[in-house]
Amino acid sequence: MGDLTGRVALVTGAARGIGAATAKALADAGAKVVISDVADGSETAAAIGGAYVKHDVVSEADWANAVAFAKRTFGGLDILVNNAGVFWLKPIAATSLEDFRRMQQINVEGVFLGLKHAIPAIAECASQWDGGGAIINLSSVAGLVGSPMTLAYSASKGAVRLMTKCAAMECAQAGMKVRVNSVHPGIIDTPMMAEAAEVMAGASGANDMRQRFAERHPMGRLGRDLDIANAIKFLASDAAAFMTGSEVVVDGGMTAM
Repeated sequence: MGDLTGRVALVTGAARGIGAATAKALADAGAKVVISDVADGSETAAAIGGAYVKHDVVSEADWANAVAFAKRTFGGLDILVNNAGVFWLKPIAATSLEDFRRMQQINVEGVFLGLKHAIPAIAECASQWDGGGAIINLSSVAGLVGSPMTLAYSASKGAVRLMTKCAAMECAQAGMKVRVNSVHPGIIDTPMMAEAAEVMAGASGANDMRQRFAERHPMGRLGRDLDIANAIKFLASDAAAFMTGSEVVVDGGMTAM
């Protein structure tokens, strides 16, 4: 289960955090992995025997280049993980229109452009795999339920959830063997989460804020990047061959309450 030997994956925002853990999990399962990020991901790529391409997900030209890079470097594209995104917490009254638009630009438009450019490339290769090609979009529990100070973020992740379902139905009805699913993490112990904790509580109170975050999960801990990477690896594989348009929640029971 989860064998990805011979497949080519593109993981956005993969220089660190969930993206880097996902890239490693896919490579460990046999995939050839392209790491894309605005930050330098060359060391992360080298560590897993992959390749790095500089990629701003709000740039359509960068998307075309990243997909072409995967095809040129490894011979095709079978898997896309739309992981790149931003996160911050602000009260509605303190959220500027520029803040709101920037969140949607990266988290929503970036996913749209990924779907637009990757679906045709993945469809070209999909027939050789029992489960076809796969796209996994990173949403969030914030795309399922509301919470204070997350309006801009929740709006973006709710959009990703429904974009996933629309793309899944379009691919299926067009007869393309491209499955599209979303993953909804709880609060994951990543550099981005640590930065948010510091912003909310200051450096001196960041550990207390982390504990409060952990206590929001019935399992009593923060999620780990590998928890999410393993779910993505499953969805990318033939083990999930009958799953499309699905939302996989990995949140330590957070949304079960």
